[in-house]
Amino acid sequence: MSTRTGRLSGRPHLYRSYGQELALFNTRPKIVGVGGLVVGALLLPFLVSDALLQTLALAFAFAIGALGLNIVTGLAGQVSLGHAFFLGIGAYTAAAISGDPEGRTIGLGITSMLVWLPAAGLVAALAGVLVAPLATRLRGLYLAIVTLGLVFIGEHIFREWHDLTGGAGVGRQAATPELFGYVFSENSELFTNDQNLYLLMLVLMLVFALGARNLARSRVGRSFAAVRDRDMAAEMMSINLPRTKLVAFAISSFYAGCSGALIYSIIGFLEPTTFNLLLSVQFIAMVLIGGAGTVSGTIMGALFITLLPTVTRELPGFVPFLSSQVTQTPNVFQLESILYGLLIVGFLLFEPRGLYGIWVRIRNYWKGWPFSY
Repeated sequence: MSTRTGRLSGRPHLYRSYGQELALFNTRPKIVGVGGLVVGALLLPFLVSDALLQTLALAFAFAIGALGLNIVTGLAGQVSLGHAFFLGIGAYTAAAISGDPEGRTIGLGITSMLVWLPAAGLVAALAGVLVAPLATRLRGLYLAIVTLGLVFIGEHIFREWHDLTGGAGVGRQAATPELFGYVFSENSELFTNDQNLYLLMLVLMLVFALGARNLARSRVGRSFAAVRDRDMAAEMMSINLPRTKLVAFAISSFYAGCSGALIYSIIGFLEPTTFNLLLSVQFIAMVLIGGAGTVSGTIMGALFITLLPTVTRELPGFVPFLSSQVTQTPNVFQLESILYGLLIVGFLLFEPRGLYGIWVRIRNYWKGWPFSY
């Protein structure tokens, strides 16, 4: 036996140390696989069009928000339908800090991401802390209804607070992605603006994903899992339920606030009506389709859902039923709503572990080949 790693000699997947088993990359295939994906992602800007890079940059920003929802729902087991509310708080906080002080809306003129990005997360986290006491009194469907109410409250506030949001139908400019004088939304000598934003969002997504993975391996993350699996048993093991749920909502809201700020810094414009129930459903679909409780599955789900509109734009012309059997062809947003519902129901029925579960099946098949039965 190797005393340094705690592994049994000749048995690379058997350990006598919990620390070694819970390591971030405890097998060589994981190290090689993740390293290969990162290298491939870094080379992608030089191989594909700028339009696809912008979509992928949005996908990475959405993945950060999905990781936040995965923390509170997939890891801690607290159902939340109000994710759009926290995204809106983060987006408008960043826009207000980065905005023009002489403009028609609130603006402080601080364009550095080192200021507005953490601020967006912290203000959203504060809102999550204020909501968290409800989570200690409610659970399941009742908690879902309360968090759903946040979306409608947020929509009303965003529509009526014209000094901050610009009002419905008017909107305001989003935060400026600038760091140390380098503006990522503009072309530079080496990269186009889409390449800049893609690389920025890729790096930030990896940082947030690493934080979520380390959180799941920590004592706090294991407390989340215990509350999710059986909260009464967790309380008997001296886990403070109110504090654990408060921390889960705070971290989830922090991720959501940062995600909202980043998403709309790519788009460049904010409109109050975008933070609606459909946006929350999109994030729920990302977590459920990707694989609740898993970091890699959540990222896969975010990529899948974000790239889905690219398919739906072409779908009506290729589906005979839609073109010949209905009097009015559904628009892109109607198709997205239908597909989100169908995909959520389909994955819950046939593969509850989502895309991550499909990957595990494929991996186990090839690891057991030729005895894959």
